[in-house]
Amino acid sequence: MEATFRWAAITAVAPVAWGTNYFITHEYLPSGHPLYGAAIRALPAGLLLYCLARRRPAGDWWWKSAVLGVCNVGAFFALIYVASQLLPVSLASTIMSTAPFTMGLFAWAILAERPTISVVIGATAGICGVCLMLGTAQTTVNVRGVAASLAAVTISSFGYALTKRWGRPGDLLATTAWQLIAGGTALLPFAIVFEGAPPGLDLPAIGGFAYVTVVATAIAYLAWFSGLRHLTAASVGLIGLLNPVTGVLLGTSLSGDRLSARQIVGMALILGGILLSRRRSRSADQAEPTATVHSTK
Repeated sequence: MEATFRWAAITAVAPVAWGTNYFITHEYLPSGHPLYGAAIRALPAGLLLYCLARRRPAGDWWWKSAVLGVCNVGAFFALIYVASQLLPVSLASTIMSTAPFTMGLFAWAILAERPTISVVIGATAGICGVCLMLGTAQTTVNVRGVAASLAAVTISSFGYALTKRWGRPGDLLATTAWQLIAGGTALLPFAIVFEGAPPGLDLPAIGGFAYVTVVATAIAYLAWFSGLRHLTAASVGLIGLLNPVTGVLLGTSLSGDRLSARQIVGMALILGGILLSRRRSRSADQAEPTATVHSTK
């Protein structure tokens, strides 16, 4: 039980770090360059982890790293950048909060992790909590932004399920580095063709990218993939709901506003949904360790 909560706490580092990424991207990073922005975020983080791991892929992990890198990093980062520019943060976060369901469906199809009633109830409570927290502001909905958000949550959920299915050849640092490098490298040709020259960076932008690269990417993805290794995919998706919670708390703290009663109820629903999912995961972690290792070979 203690190990399960420890891995859940480690996994939570990722969505908390990603929640701060909204503010950093909006305030400090250049707009209009989603492909370069995603590549600049991914490549330095991957190279940093690679310098620590000092291990190259072997065998089929060359193509597996490329596939996972495109799904989990390259396409995902670019689509999130586009969605953040075209949609209000509240709407983009609400769409992304469907990740527990999409991850649960892919986990069912790819990993044979059948969702339980507690996980479904927890995911439903969490999504309702996100909607309460972020509200329903009357804004014009950009169809391309919605499509980008839906594509991002779908392709990343598929990639995370594959990550858990394929496991990792021993070294978490190395496999995370390979994915980040593969995803960032795949973005560069498209960035050159569609965005031309790289954007100019001032000191705030350099500092913002440094934070995004080290904290919101390198450290966050290590935590996230650690969770996928030790927890069920559906439970990891629920923990990801801490992303909008962090965004709201950061926004209210910087603006000096107080949390409304609706926001407090929303956060309680999200945290309750996460805790409810842990009931299933504790029994799953005890019953499935052998099956999980077998399925990743």
